[in-house]
Amino acid sequence: MTFNPHTPEDRAAMLAAIGAERPDDFFAAIPGPIRFPALNLPPALTEMEASARLAALAARNQAPTNGNVFLGAGSYHHYVPATVGQILARGEFYTAYTPYQPEVAQGTLQVIYEFQSMVADLVGMDVANASMYDGATALAEAALMAVSSTRQRHRIVVTGTVHPHYREVLRTYLSGLSIELVELPLPEPGFVTRIDDVLPHLGDDLACLVVQYPSFFGGIEDLEAFADAAHRVGGQLVVSTYPVPLGMLKPPGELGADVVAAEGQALGVAQSYGGPYVGLLATRQQYVRQMPGRLAGISTDQDGKRGYVLTLQTREQHIRREKATSNICTNQGLMATAATVYMATVGPAGFREVAARSYQNAHYLASALTRLPGYELALAAPFFHEFVVRAPVPAHEVNARLLDSGIIGGFDLGLLDDRYQPYLLLCCTELNDRAGIDRLVAAVPAA
Repeated sequence: MTFNPHTPEDRAAMLAAIGAERPDDFFAAIPGPIRFPALNLPPALTEMEASARLAALAARNQAPTNGNVFLGAGSYHHYVPATVGQILARGEFYTAYTPYQPEVAQGTLQVIYEFQSMVADLVGMDVANASMYDGATALAEAALMAVSSTRQRHRIVVTGTVHPHYREVLRTYLSGLSIELVELPLPEPGFVTRIDDVLPHLGDDLACLVVQYPSFFGGIEDLEAFADAAHRVGGQLVVSTYPVPLGMLKPPGELGADVVAAEGQALGVAQSYGGPYVGLLATRQQYVRQMPGRLAGISTDQDGKRGYVLTLQTREQHIRREKATSNICTNQGLMATAATVYMATVGPAGFREVAARSYQNAHYLASALTRLPGYELALAAPFFHEFVVRAPVPAHEVNARLLDSGIIGGFDLGLLDDRYQPYLLLCCTELNDRAGIDRLVAAVPAA
């Protein structure tokens, strides 16, 4: 380094204040073999040799193809139109960051504004923000919004059919806060939360009831009944959802939701080993000042020309810290752009077609699979493109047999609880054709 801010005298004074003689003393508590392990690295490779080595390792992976993936559980294998990658690769989008200076960021702000508009329309709410990190953090922020909006209420009730990872993130968000989190057990049997399961836990201290639509297990639960019950005691309904089912189902906003969070990965974002994804967050107009993150607005300049700006910037760097709505300080701009391009490319008709094909493929799979001896539908509710089936053998054995046939099976619910070892959460999208579904049905182990 050509510049070191600390003189030897500065360092000696800091060490004396800490009570150490030299910086190495800081690491004395760590055993030597751990501090200085033997790496045993192989000989160095040339660039060509390293490329060949990595290609050989990659070839050992089970690569998903269009028809052999039946795993969902929050991340979905959808087709991504070529336009998405082409537009994302443009430098003005690929490297764009938060547009602090609107006069030089009109293109980025327009994309955000269009993203917000389409998301709000999709979920049936008045306003959406410029995106969140992912579906899990969006849901946690939505629950905190409800606490802020209801002011003196500090109780959150979460149904057992909300995504288990989302519930973990919410639990982490609330640790250390004076907010009571009530997590309802997973309903047995049937994997469906009903209004009678919820009512005993609702009271005058309720900030919000958190549900998922469709649920983690695929069931379409009675959102209107949940909304009415939460509203009767003065609380709010917070809904976690996914975009594609809304191509056929009524949006949460029409069913009484006050805040809607969603994972937007299905909107043109590759699964990519789990991220980066994009969170969607929308609400009603009266709660907009409690919304975290960013909002892009539209206005006109002194000449009457249309212009885009950041508005309602309720961040700690813009207003007093205690007035800030969240520690979320940026948005998933690139992934939000991908979602915007995807929605603009497929359009309303294409979006409905993606939803319809996903729905039809899943119901064809459920019908074919449950005709086999020992396989039965375990989900006691209508479903969209994901459902729970009980197998005659543990789910991990079903998945192992499928993998031997080059098929990626469903989510093993035994990973959540040993009681659910025979249960498998299966999913279909528009990419699962009937030939691929028939291959799965032929490959599963018999009773």
